[in-house]
Amino acid sequence: MGKKDYSSGNTPANRQRLLEYKQDDKWVVEFLGRSQIGHIATRWDEQPFITPSTFLYDGEERKIYFHSNRVGRIRENVERHPDVCFETSEYGQFLPSNIALEFSMQYESVIVFGKVEIVENEDEKRKALYGLIEKYFPGMNPGEEFRPVTEKEMKRTSVYAIKIESWSGKRNWEELAEQSDDWKPLDKMWFKIS
Repeated sequence: MGKKDYSSGNTPANRQRLLEYKQDDKWVVEFLGRSQIGHIATRWDEQPFITPSTFLYDGEERKIYFHSNRVGRIRENVERHPDVCFETSEYGQFLPSNIALEFSMQYESVIVFGKVEIVENEDEKRKALYGLIEKYFPGMNPGEEFRPVTEKEMKRTSVYAIKIESWSGKRNWEELAEQSDDWKPLDKMWFKIS
């Protein structure tokens, strides 16, 4: 059986059902740059795990970086199975409807498929760690506002890089869920105005 080509971004794993919500690559890159928390799905044989984490998207390398303790579930899982799925999303309001199957919510999200590697190169590892700090605490500098990472700390920290093979972005930010003219309209009390 031949290896699947994930470069097109339209693999069965990330094929989208509602194409009107699909976003282009430019939108995905922007979203990955501003989104705050990602979820990394790994597995131990047949047991799946999902872990929330801060993360850093590197557009030049087309990688997503995150870190954990040197010993633990993520490291054990990725050493055994490098295939991962990554998700990040933002949510707005819940949207009521007078049709049972049209209740909805505002959301935008990115799903990434790829292979994760443990970063061993010290320069890449340090760059990722400082990049994470810069993302969440812009303007803070090592050696000024905080003590730089020590060699001891580097040794007890695992930094990971997800090499992106494909991604998909979705956005549904309608102000109102679909309503039916065949049923009485909802009372205004059900609609939250932001």
